[in-house]
Amino acid sequence: MCDAVALAAGPPAPGTVLWKLAEEGRQLDANVVRLAPGARVDTHTEPHLDVLLLVVSGDGVVGSGAQDEPRALAEGALLWLPHGSTRSITAGERGLAYLTVHRRRPGMQIRSRADLP
Repeated sequence: MCDAVALAAGPPAPGTVLWKLAEEGRQLDANVVRLAPGARVDTHTEPHLDVLLLVVSGDGVVGSGAQDEPRALAEGALLWLPHGSTRSITAGERGLAYLTVHRRRPGMQIRSRADLP
């Protein structure tokens, strides 16, 4: 579908989605993202989806937002970020490119009030 290593090594386009899974009928979402050196994905919580993250190139750290120490990320690192977890990602001196994979989010739906939680 794509060569993630070649994408990460291509011309600089920091802070962008270099590739995303867009095929019709898919059950997964996937993205290859590149962060410039020192760039950060702010601390956030994903309440509904588990995310699998694979570092394609570069280095950085992932923080948990809790009392845990940030964990170093290097090329080849594979992380599971369970739903409900709080995390942040900061690129190191070489920048950071990574692949994320998670269950596809459902599209916007119009529901009746009776269906709301």
